[in-house]
Amino acid sequence: MSKDYKSSVFKDLLDKLQQESWQLELLISGFAIFGLFSATDFIELNHDIARNENRFAETFLWFAARVSCWILISNLLIHVVLRGLWIGALGLRYVSGDIDYNELNYSPKFTNFLQKRIGSFDKYIATLENYCSVLFAVSFLFIFYFLACLFSLLALLACVFIFLDNDLNGNWDKISVGIGVTLILFVLFGSFLTFVDFISQGFLKKKKWISKIYFPIYKIFSFITLSFLYRPLVYNFLDNRFGKRLSFILIPVYIAIVFLTTFTYKKSNYLKQDLPSSEVYANPNNYDNLITKKNDFIRVATIPSKVITDSYLNVFIVYKESMEDRVFNYNKGLKPDFDQRGLKSTAIFWSDFGFKTARKKDSLRKEYYKTLNNIYNVYIDSKKYKSDFIATTNKFKKLGFETFLDIDTLSYGKHVLEITRKRIRNKDTTNLILAKIPFWRFKK
Repeated sequence: MSKDYKSSVFKDLLDKLQQESWQLELLISGFAIFGLFSATDFIELNHDIARNENRFAETFLWFAARVSCWILISNLLIHVVLRGLWIGALGLRYVSGDIDYNELNYSPKFTNFLQKRIGSFDKYIATLENYCSVLFAVSFLFIFYFLACLFSLLALLACVFIFLDNDLNGNWDKISVGIGVTLILFVLFGSFLTFVDFISQGFLKKKKWISKIYFPIYKIFSFITLSFLYRPLVYNFLDNRFGKRLSFILIPVYIAIVFLTTFTYKKSNYLKQDLPSSEVYANPNNYDNLITKKNDFIRVATIPSKVITDSYLNVFIVYKESMEDRVFNYNKGLKPDFDQRGLKSTAIFWSDFGFKTARKKDSLRKEYYKTLNNIYNVYIDSKKYKSDFIATTNKFKKLGFETFLDIDTLSYGKHVLEITRKRIRNKDTTNLILAKIPFWRFKK
């Protein structure tokens, strides 16, 4: 079977499939466009949820799926339009045949110009056929290019988070810093060479002495960018003049499209929507009664509404995994022997790992809340309020911590709630402001 591709029968089959592939292309494009449009809302919602909850791995995967979907949709829509134009041209050729320039009765100057620029109608149909056939393959090739860039960025971020992240791991270590900086420089240098080789369509592979230096970097980045999966597509695309010309056209087009998506209309020099809440801006996502849509996410915390008429104030802080990392950083004894967070199989009973007895687990849970309340503090108008956060879920079924503040003596009018978190930087403890939420207190 492995040598069947060399037989003449197999080659004849491929030639026949090439001629009839347009039917499969249209069928697959139609189903793919419908399925992708149906999936985009689900993917975008889950991407926004993962980003809001600071789940980096999930955010990365959903972002890759999101962009890949839109690359496929845009390319396949262009493919369907061009293939429709190709079918229309075939129908016109059946009725009218080739272009008869003598029948047009133009002047010699225009006749010569049109014959030189347009040529025969069959040439026009052949050009459309080439673009349609190649564009269908390019749709998937550009997804691979995008994933290659994304994985290169992921490798760079992994070096930063593993070796240079100081927010969760305390003080920097000189050895880890040295290793981290070395790896970051290597990834940056390797990414640059890979990009140059890609833009120049293999220039670094053509020069003997440069290719010897570039070859080990090429092997490593073949793994990082997963190019070993789609390399045959790339080289088959670039081994002819048409493929090279199309790649030079499409890459600037995609860069221009990405650049155009960055344009937004600004209504004011001083006012802006979707900012975090502050003394002068009230973000709707900080108020429970204003959160109405699935993609209205709690960034840090919420209170019931902008206007408070009760003698108490309910404060809810949404839970994020980084919060538990910080609790472990402040209280090393709370970190279990086996971390139960993350994707785990329900076939294994994980809850007993890391805790020898139920009594020990209960005592550690109390210490957990004590440490949490020591880290997170609440202020109203710069005055510290005693808080006692406990775990709960809000009306949107989001896990988090809530407390109730006594504001019976608080004056009527505008006030600002401030939530802070302790942070250790080089053995110094500072208070980081997580959220400022304005509210108004009035009588019922």
